[in-house]
Amino acid sequence: MDMTIKTLITGADRGMGYELALELGLKGQYIYIGSRNLARGQAAVARLEAAGVQAQAVQLDVTEHESIVAAKASITAGLDILINNAGIAVDHETKPSELSLDAIRQDFNVNYFGLIDVTQVFLPLLREAPAGWIINISSAVGSLTLASDASTSIRKLQASGYQASKSAVNMFTVNPGWVDTSFGGGGGNRIVKVGVAQTVELATSDALTDSGTFSDIDGIVPW
Repeated sequence: MDMTIKTLITGADRGMGYELALELGLKGQYIYIGSRNLARGQAAVARLEAAGVQAQAVQLDVTEHESIVAAKASITAGLDILINNAGIAVDHETKPSELSLDAIRQDFNVNYFGLIDVTQVFLPLLREAPAGWIINISSAVGSLTLASDASTSIRKLQASGYQASKSAVNMFTVNPGWVDTSFGGGGGNRIVKVGVAQTVELATSDALTDSGTFSDIDGIVPW
């Protein structure tokens, strides 16, 4: 019987998703690279395989239910861990009073509704696993406590659609911090390896002691 842990990571063809795939793959997990663009996913798999990681590209657009269902059908060897990593931010520092509903809907369609759809579709596979785990990547900008604290940089941030979408998923989530990736706009105070550290720890632990929490590498993040 194949006891290899099999992990699906959404949005894994670059940035934090790719780093997660690399680190978990190097620890012996088989990685499904969820990618909206299959060609980018396949290119990521080629890089991972060159590094010694077993991986497979899976076309997966979290905003398209049919794509999610097709992705599930393509995973025939089982699934142990789902990492909901795919995310977008289209606010562009627009004032809340001027931010379009279309932009807010885009944030929510990927970051919240897409996450829920992926989770619900893949739950049957996770329930068949010895211990199916779900890890959602959120953000500290979704913390109401930190957003209300004038001493934090989050208070000054203007990304209300993105922040609200992340607040919506913070019931069960991981906060990677501001990571230095193209998604974060560069200049983040955590390199990608540090940003994914908590997720890697959770995805390789024998027991999820932090289950049901909003946490990062420093511990529980306040609501």
